Amino acid sequence: MKRCFPKNDDAPLLTKYHDHEWGKLNLNENYLYEMMVLESFQSGLSWQLVLNKRENFRQAFAGFNVERVAKFTSNQRKQLLKNRGIIRNQRKIDAAINNARVMTKMHREGHQLCTVLTTLIPQPIINHPQQFTDIPTQNRLSRNLAKEFKEIGFQFMGPVTTYSFLEAVGLINDHIEDCPFKYTTT
Repeated sequence: MKRCFPKNDDAPLLTKYHDHEWGKLNLNENYLYEMMVLESFQSGLSWQLVLNKRENFRQAFAGFNVERVAKFTSNQRKQLLKNRGIIRNQRKIDAAINNARVMTKMHREGHQLCTVLTTLIPQPIINHPQQFTDIPTQNRLSRNLAKEFKEIGFQFMGPVTTYSFLEAVGLINDHIEDCPFKYTTT
């Protein structure tokens, strides 16, 4: 079976993620937060590494519950910095907590991240790459959205991370044309 990247029997989590999540529309606020956290932690590292630690991230970040993470104390932050099960990058940890607080503030003000996203992208964008190397790392949309994210107060969401985030939540479908998972919904 042809996938967007060569199947790697040593990477079942990556294959499962590709087949069932990547490029599939999911605008649940906690899922959006989860992908924002994971994509920002992936910056400069491999996605496989992040997926290998995903369950540890889930435990460390209160099941990616935005409201709970927004209330993290300095002691909880210190515990994250000591947690060997996650990527212990201080700036990324601080950004994850900050971004939960930004989302919580948005919610209190009657706004949702999904609404911000669907206002800019009312329908998922389906691109038609022929091979994985045809997929861009950023585009005008991700650059503009990264600027908007920064204005809102989000951190560690530059144009490349934002593009990956949009792919992760299904607002951009970059599965290659021959991929059997391009048009599936689960």
